Amino acid sequence: MMKSAFSLFALVTVFVLGTAMQNNPDDVLGFWMTDDGGAKIEIFKEAGKYHGKIVWLKEPLNEQGKPKLDKENPDDALKTRPIIGMKLVKDFVFDDGQWEDGEIYDPKEGKTYSCRMRLKKEKLEVRGYIGAPMFGKTVVWTRTE
Repeated sequence: MMKSAFSLFALVTVFVLGTAMQNNPDDVLGFWMTDDGGAKIEIFKEAGKYHGKIVWLKEPLNEQGKPKLDKENPDDALKTRPIIGMKLVKDFVFDDGQWEDGEIYDPKEGKTYSCRMRLKKEKLEVRGYIGAPMFGKTVVWTRTE
């Protein structure tokens, strides 16, 4: 009887530890500082998908003292939208411990990339890529207030 109780305890412990190591889909929600400290992104959930918008810029104004605009956007109609408030990441779904099938927009280049995100402790690995994840770049965002 002692042996079966120990086996049950071991099985429960493995299950609990394994579950604790899995990310909860909403663990990504909140505020994140970009790797260069230049922007703060708020990740939120809308219609069952995860998105992120720019809520703060280290340098929010252009040379003329006006709010920075999305001037590199290939769509002329979007070149006058402010950077602050812009959706930077969008349409992510949570699957198998990561957020995937989303996109990330780079306002510095005016380009959109496929993207996936992985949470490791209080760091968010954000990988933008073209085609397959192996053809991309990873940046690390840090959770912030």
